[in-house]
Amino acid sequence: MFIQTEATPNPATLKFLPGKVVMEEGTAEFRSVEEAEESPLAERLFAVPGVAGVFFGYDFITVTKEAQEWHHLKPAILGSIMEHFMSGAPIMGGAGGSHDALDAEGEFFEAGDESIVATIKELLETRVRPAVAQDGGDITFKGFRNGTVFLNMKGACSGCPSSTATLKHGVQNLLHHFIPEVQTVEAV
Repeated sequence: MFIQTEATPNPATLKFLPGKVVMEEGTAEFRSVEEAEESPLAERLFAVPGVAGVFFGYDFITVTKEAQEWHHLKPAILGSIMEHFMSGAPIMGGAGGSHDALDAEGEFFEAGDESIVATIKELLETRVRPAVAQDGGDITFKGFRNGTVFLNMKGACSGCPSSTATLKHGVQNLLHHFIPEVQTVEAV
């Protein structure tokens, strides 16, 4: 098994491409050892000293590190991913659900804004999320209130130094262009 790696705009996060589907549907993010209990692969990755976060996309895994250097962590992470896929163990344990299901519960917007929210979600799904996935992350809709769109940054996007620029100059400009009611975009 050959696993490719790619740098991301976030220097604390590296993208691993195992050449296999990781998450058939949705995404999953783990920010602690406790959250990782939902996934045998995430548990295995958190067992590597220095791993601070794990994110699963369709065909990639991003790993966020603490203060260590990548040249110390990368071999252990590659070995953990390879061992997991070769073992045949599932990516997600238990119900096998995605964290995306939890995100949908927390959405908020005012009555009468349904068409605006539908357009925001469509633009995020078709134009923003595919581009962000290339960098090892994800952005999901959380809410819309008084002209402000609230988004959840995941994976390589969470804590990335360039995420503010992505939100303000990329996503905000795109949404405002198509939806004049959108005045600003904020991360939650």
